[in-house]
Amino acid sequence: MKQLVLDLGADQAQSLDSFEVGQNAELAHLMHQFAGRSSREHFAYLWGEASAGKTHLLHALAATPGSRYIRADHPDDFTYAPEVSLYLLDDCGALSADAQIDAFALFNQIREHGAYMVSTGAVPPAVLPVREDLRTRMGWGLIYQIHGLSDDEKIAALTHAADARGLTISASVLPYLLSHFRRDMRSLSTMLDALDQYSLETQRPVTLPLLRDLLQQAASPHHPEDAKP
Repeated sequence: MKQLVLDLGADQAQSLDSFEVGQNAELAHLMHQFAGRSSREHFAYLWGEASAGKTHLLHALAATPGSRYIRADHPDDFTYAPEVSLYLLDDCGALSADAQIDAFALFNQIREHGAYMVSTGAVPPAVLPVREDLRTRMGWGLIYQIHGLSDDEKIAALTHAADARGLTISASVLPYLLSHFRRDMRSLSTMLDALDQYSLETQRPVTLPLLRDLLQQAASPHHPEDAKP
């Protein structure tokens, strides 16, 4: 169980297929086009609330050949390279003054060489807290708002995932999970994996008492068994 709780925060591979589409069908189709470098538009800017899926999409695209996920604190990441055809810039509103200069230059080079760029932010480009010339470039291509899943959509997606693995869940479990755990789909999906494993280990059905037990243990950074030699 100790290892199970530690795994709740483990990174999981993110893909375009694992992105829960919800109200974002057109955007999801566009991201597949960017993955295949088949989009007629070479620039896209995605904005929306935290946990809506912006970083998920960029990490998924970063797994395609010839892509680069740009780390804002790594100036070399802003350097154009002929072997990179897709650049991915996350959380543009948090760019430092120096990073904004580097991003501006990279946008120009991407356009000059016919490469692709997907960037993201919490707000539309027009109101981003960045220099005006960079704000203009972020609005060059398609602009999409990512709509986060509603609670009903999250429950439906988790229910479908549980059904796919043959996992039976009591009706009260998922609403309680949404109210007492992190609400982004990545964390919720990870918890579903943990519930499945914990249910198998303890030979108990996935009911509200089992979920409460798991949440309580996950919230405790230390367990009595940790202190044993």
